[in-house]
Amino acid sequence: MIGAIELLMIAIIFGIIYSKDAIDKTFKKRPDEGVVESFTDDLKDYYEEDPKRLFKLIVFAMSVLGFLGMLVYWAVTKTRAVKMFKNLFNN
Repeated sequence: MIGAIELLMIAIIFGIIYSKDAIDKTFKKRPDEGVVESFTDDLKDYYEEDPKRLFKLIVFAMSVLGFLGMLVYWAVTKTRAVKMFKNLFNN
């Protein structure tokens, strides 16, 4: 049976081999361009192609943040996570 470390090593090797090709084909990043500049160019292209798509992307991002916020709220109020962290850091 293959263990978790072997699977992780295979995933890392696969990522090293194929990530550069996937990134080069997916993004139109220039060597003198930073990550934020590339991101703003991608957002501008999204808006120019279909303005509603950018709105849907913003709504999706806000929904994910809302879901994560409710998940954290549930974890704090319905579990003993706060008590566990108090005991963990008081010792």
